[in-house]
Amino acid sequence: MINRILFVVLTIVLAVLTVRAQSNNQIEPPKKANARTATETTAAEPFDGAPVEKMAGQCVTLETELGVIEISMMPENAPEAVRNFLNLSARGALDTTTFSRVLKGFVIQGGNLSTSEKWSEALAKRMTRKLPDEPGLVKHIRGIVSMARTDEPNSASTHFFILVAPAPHLDSKFAAFGTVTKGMEVVDTINQAPVEGDKPDKPVKINRAVVNPCKK
Repeated sequence: MINRILFVVLTIVLAVLTVRAQSNNQIEPPKKANARTATETTAAEPFDGAPVEKMAGQCVTLETELGVIEISMMPENAPEAVRNFLNLSARGALDTTTFSRVLKGFVIQGGNLSTSEKWSEALAKRMTRKLPDEPGLVKHIRGIVSMARTDEPNSASTHFFILVAPAPHLDSKFAAFGTVTKGMEVVDTINQAPVEGDKPDKPVKINRAVVNPCKK
């Protein structure tokens, strides 16, 4: 009889202890190794969806190590190239990049985001975004700013070039989207610096690119 009572008491005690242990030591379900704490979204860029009329009044100032180059936009000729360039400038993507390619007596080329001192995964991803071809009717003369691309269709991304001399062979093939309104002497200086092939010995840096309404 005594053994039976002890057995019942022990059973009750064990049950109580088990309940308490479970209530005091609740374990959260394991989290996935790559669980995200917030939903990732792609931020809209400032000139996404902007009409031609708004972009037409914008100028970009490239504050280089050698001086200022001011560029007026021509969205009526190449709206997507202009939108792209304004977004790159407004978001700071061109800051600290260099004119990494120079062909003497022909062009200086910038927009290679991999030359940025702030190189990141975001800039690498930005360089993969391609633009539609916009050959247009604007002649490629001295001071014209146009999109660089490969021989593949719709391959322009972030690279652009500024002409220091007429290049009629580029007409109706490349997207001319802007024209230099101030600082061609800076462009000429960059173009005449020492190079090895088409690589400058000391690439000139764009300290900052700024978007502002054009001065009338």
